[in-house]
Amino acid sequence: MPAGGFAAVSKNDGTMFEAKITPIVVISCVMAATGGLMFGYDVGISGGVTSMPDFLKKFFPVVYRKTQMKEGIDSNYCKYDNQGLQLFTSSLYLAGLTATFFASYTTRRLGRRLTMLIAGVFFIIGTVLNATAENLTMLILGRISLGCGVGFANQAVPLFLSEIAPTRIRGGLNILFQLNVTIGILFANLVNYGTSKIEGGWGWRLSLGLAGIPAGLLTLGALMVVDTPSSLIERGRLEEGKAVLRKIRGIDNVEPEFLELVEASRVAREIKHPFRNLLKRRNRPQLVIAVALQIFQQCTGINAIMFYAPVLFNTLGFKSGASLYSAVITGAVNVASTVVSIYSVDKVGRRMLLLEAGVQMFISQLVIAIILGIKVKDHSDDLTKSFAILVVVMVCTFVSSFAWSWGPLGWLIPSETFPLETRSAGQSVTVCVNLLFTFVIAQAFLSMLCHLKSGIFLFFSSWVLIMSVFVLFLLPETKNVPIEEMTEKVWKQHWFWRRFVGEDDIECKKVRKCGKRKENPWTDPIVSTP
Repeated sequence: MPAGGFAAVSKNDGTMFEAKITPIVVISCVMAATGGLMFGYDVGISGGVTSMPDFLKKFFPVVYRKTQMKEGIDSNYCKYDNQGLQLFTSSLYLAGLTATFFASYTTRRLGRRLTMLIAGVFFIIGTVLNATAENLTMLILGRISLGCGVGFANQAVPLFLSEIAPTRIRGGLNILFQLNVTIGILFANLVNYGTSKIEGGWGWRLSLGLAGIPAGLLTLGALMVVDTPSSLIERGRLEEGKAVLRKIRGIDNVEPEFLELVEASRVAREIKHPFRNLLKRRNRPQLVIAVALQIFQQCTGINAIMFYAPVLFNTLGFKSGASLYSAVITGAVNVASTVVSIYSVDKVGRRMLLLEAGVQMFISQLVIAIILGIKVKDHSDDLTKSFAILVVVMVCTFVSSFAWSWGPLGWLIPSETFPLETRSAGQSVTVCVNLLFTFVIAQAFLSMLCHLKSGIFLFFSSWVLIMSVFVLFLLPETKNVPIEEMTEKVWKQHWFWRRFVGEDDIECKKVRKCGKRKENPWTDPIVSTP
């Protein structure tokens, strides 16, 4: 796509906003999205190292003995059932959950760019601690530092991408974050596959240490990019915000869009308590949608598979090398399918991708559950090569559908629906809920696998059915709608949510509906006409 060769135009009450796709927008979005690269690497690396015998022998000897069959186990599904091992993975997300609250403040007061820089520093510290760990304490402290980085990055990056991108390609550029997550997971799987063959017992250190590459890229990117016009204007730096807006849009006449951003910022400054304001009736649709999407995203079971893909394949009878190789295949499918989402999200729309993926995920998980229920028992497995290949194919089918739907759209939709006055608070809640349920799934999955066995895939498929019904009836389409016009063009037009966001908030609370009403000279503001 030639930079500057196209113009994105959006209508706002009769005013046309022109915006070219400039090189600075593309470069800024690519650099910012490396925050997703680090997040993805952290997700992918943990499952690989926890399946490496040398790592388990040093930090989790009880699990190591189980995998070597030196002591009896109750079930094939229970080899890796260990709370300490699960804590190694989940501590990152618990730390990210806590860091999110601080990230909300820095995003609002210091800007999106500086918040990304803070994330990069936390990532570097965590990488050093993990790569040099001599005991479990150092290992967990390193994961906590990485988690703080995740909290700051996941707060700032989606906001940065939504605010800097022209409306017409906002969805595609925002999904760069999720694309980098999937590339990070694939990179981690490839690294794990290579380091698992290193003799001498230090391959896991290299796996954890190579996280320094995406950490360095995010830090470098944060130093290179400009902050968003919305963030600069929100902090009172109007002229600088206007100059940046002119630069990223590639045109001189940015006055209409600038004035709209200034007005949005004025409204935002009147909100003294953004989190309290987030709970008001008129903001309820955005809040419910954001929270529901994060819960549903984790209840698809995707992170359980991505965290523990090598462990899961080992459980099913794959040898160590084969399990890591299978994880690489699913990681590659993940990346390719996310690219599909980038090209289709602003054409097909958000709802269509989510609904199609719901059908695909439900069927694939149902097939996996049936195969494992018949072929993999507590103390034996009859998983022949053909059935093993079918399981990998079904896992890839599931991963691909998630990667072009719930993966990127779970972040995109909340970032584009909150108004400016609650955007930082809303994004903070979004990240917080996501990390909370990521922590729960990461901490519980191996125990759930031990107790539910193949039924765990029936558990996740039932959630897929529930979330698809939610999308069908309650999620409006936000494709090609400017962020500033979401209330008028989306929420007020929806059959259910319009009752919460009427013309007059006070009147809405009284009559539970919004529409035309008689003028009241005692309560209506006096408006002079020329």
